Amino acid sequence: MFEQWKDHPLYQPVLLGAVALLASASLAWANSATSAAIRKAEERDLRDSLSQVLPQGFADNDLAAESAEVAVGAGAPLTVYRARRDGEPQGAVFKVFGKGYGGEIVVLMAVDKAGTLLGARVLRHTETPGLGDKIEAAKSDWIDGFAGRKLDGTMWAVKKDGGDFDQFAGATITPRAVVKAVKEGLETFARHRAEILGESS
Repeated sequence: MFEQWKDHPLYQPVLLGAVALLASASLAWANSATSAAIRKAEERDLRDSLSQVLPQGFADNDLAAESAEVAVGAGAPLTVYRARRDGEPQGAVFKVFGKGYGGEIVVLMAVDKAGTLLGARVLRHTETPGLGDKIEAAKSDWIDGFAGRKLDGTMWAVKKDGGDFDQFAGATITPRAVVKAVKEGLETFARHRAEILGESS
């Protein structure tokens, strides 16, 4: 019976369809089985990152639950995490993006309501290991040099270009990109402060 079916002209298409159906079902099951765990891990990573850029005790709300989409120009809206204490706006955390030597650099930065930078952390990059990766807090304390900075009173460039920020030997493009991205983040905050803090009427 099986040998006869093997010789049937529909044998190959039916077999291929069955294999495809089984593969699709397996992928769907794997996706549903792992999506909850992945979502929890992403939420945990977000909360960890938020706590790294804000001083301890700065806010008493759940920042991850206080996210909002804010229109800041013609591009995609900015996702902000609003920091509050006793219900009053204290500042905000949001991502900025720079173009490094190896590609996009994603920086999470926190700003208080006066426009002072509270902290910054690089979330993702593809810079050269041993050179450009010094932007990571785990590799050096370079990123800590942003805390306390404001738009005014800071030369927003690396020292090689007459600015206040150190560059890395052999990897000047990387710190330049981070400095530029953070400065643009502060400029965005200054232009859209009320909307970012949730104070707009």
